[in-house]
Amino acid sequence: MPAKACVTCRASLKTRGVMGLDIVIRVDMSAGTVAVEKAASGYERLGGRALTSRIVLDEVKPTADPLGPRNKLVIAPGLLGGTAASSSGRVSIGAKSPLTGGIKEANAGGTAGHKLARLGIKAIVIEGQPAGGRLYLLKITKRGCELTDAGGLEGLGTFDTVQRLRAEHGNDAGVVAIGQAGEMRMAAACVAVSDPEGRRKFAARGGLGAVMGSKGLKAIVVDDRDAEGVKYADRDAFLALSRDFAKQLMDNPKLGKNYKLYGTAGIVNAVNAIGALPTRNFSCGEFEHATKLSGETLHDTTVARGGRTGIGCMVGCPIMCSNVYVDASGRELVSTLQYENIALLGSNCCIGNLDDVAVLNSLCNDYGLDAIEMGATLAVAMEAGIVPFGDSEGAARLLREIGEGTILGRVLGQGALVTGRVLGVRRVPHAKGQAVPGYDPRSLKGNGVLYATSPMGADHTAGNAFGSRDKVNQLRPDGQKELSRRLQVDAAMLDTMGMCIFARPPLLADREMVPAMLNARYGWRLTAEDIEEMSKEVLRVEKEFNRRAGFTRAHDRLPEWFEDEPLPPHETVFDVDHADLDSVLDF
Repeated sequence: MPAKACVTCRASLKTRGVMGLDIVIRVDMSAGTVAVEKAASGYERLGGRALTSRIVLDEVKPTADPLGPRNKLVIAPGLLGGTAASSSGRVSIGAKSPLTGGIKEANAGGTAGHKLARLGIKAIVIEGQPAGGRLYLLKITKRGCELTDAGGLEGLGTFDTVQRLRAEHGNDAGVVAIGQAGEMRMAAACVAVSDPEGRRKFAARGGLGAVMGSKGLKAIVVDDRDAEGVKYADRDAFLALSRDFAKQLMDNPKLGKNYKLYGTAGIVNAVNAIGALPTRNFSCGEFEHATKLSGETLHDTTVARGGRTGIGCMVGCPIMCSNVYVDASGRELVSTLQYENIALLGSNCCIGNLDDVAVLNSLCNDYGLDAIEMGATLAVAMEAGIVPFGDSEGAARLLREIGEGTILGRVLGQGALVTGRVLGVRRVPHAKGQAVPGYDPRSLKGNGVLYATSPMGADHTAGNAFGSRDKVNQLRPDGQKELSRRLQVDAAMLDTMGMCIFARPPLLADREMVPAMLNARYGWRLTAEDIEEMSKEVLRVEKEFNRRAGFTRAHDRLPEWFEDEPLPPHETVFDVDHADLDSVLDF
């Protein structure tokens, strides 16, 4: 049955449980219907990544076509979403990935996660596929849900899409949207989420924008006006915990000051110093122009030109690592220019000018492309001779071909691995088909273990080892298995809570804090051991989906050239024993 032009389904928040967060919105794009139901039994203590991955395992056939009607896109706030806890408003988006062929969760800041939780919505499940390639808009308010024709949003980039919807539905509305890459179902497409100022943050990895596009869903508008907000089992206890948590964040020099000044770009010089900065398609670990790309340069340039640093991407975020980078005339180029995108679009492509990187980043953002995947893809194309290394104008031209949907653009839009195969390049930095982020695994071997063994493929957010160099020598294989296991479990916990990864120091220093928050929020009686088990279960669920999809231990490996090609300046290879890789996530 083809999707109808407009279907409305309304549900009062009176259907919510005493502590809220039990509504699931199910959108059948094949039938054009919207249903509101209570969360299934067993999902009560799941949120964020734990919930998206569980629903994908329970409801998606592992052998399904990622871009076909049997895949499902799941959107969920974390268990602490909508609360007064700092940095707790991230939203998880999950599905079977068209990039890896396995399970995928990507999360983003912005306002959508906070607003969904305030409306008592535990998850949105998008299933089916409309006939005729039509695009739709889903609007969610306190009064109900409405699925309508996208109304002229077809072919727009994420910038215009977000701006138009905020103008139509109110500047306080949260928007989740795709750009042209998602509409064209490119495997490198991402999902944009509007922040409090209407700028965009991205659930970038794994091609989830393509899944959203395959569902015929251009955007979601979340309007939480007049929502009751979350309820607390013990409000006073929760607020006291939140105040203590926020104070610890502010008292931490890195979190309370450095991120406001330099953002994530503050680590460019440090990663370069340890020889792990991707350079010239991962052929070297240091870049001669790294200081020109550094957080310090970004800060000084931004301030001198009248841009902004120290912006929060979520309601109540005290870390404020976002920035607005402007050109010499003061015109906004991009928000936010961050480490990963600088590393992949900059040094990895031998581009040593922040203005050039910002232009490339802006194009990726508007087309709705994962900038990490695109930086790796452009460097592969450069190695193949399509454009020279360091040619920022040539790189921008290639990105525009993606946005225009040319034949070459459609190849590039499938990501680094497909591009490498088409162009005959052996050195393609990926794991499970997803491009390696901004830390070369030969000089930061804990991240190599992560890339190889995470069910998500190469994704630094699933357990980045950069901040643990004082615990394990990053150049040696010893201890990397145990380190990565710990980091992957902790990342699963943060993603389940809806917490920003940068907020982790207080939560990991005092492992009683998270269960105490959950207990005050919901009236549960969880312990730190319960949280540990919940986090491990997330990884078990994800491994099980991939196993059913045909993944074996052979997939938990990096491309062999990482083991064969020594990386300057340390001349190291990735030499963590395969037996260690096989047992990282054996709980």
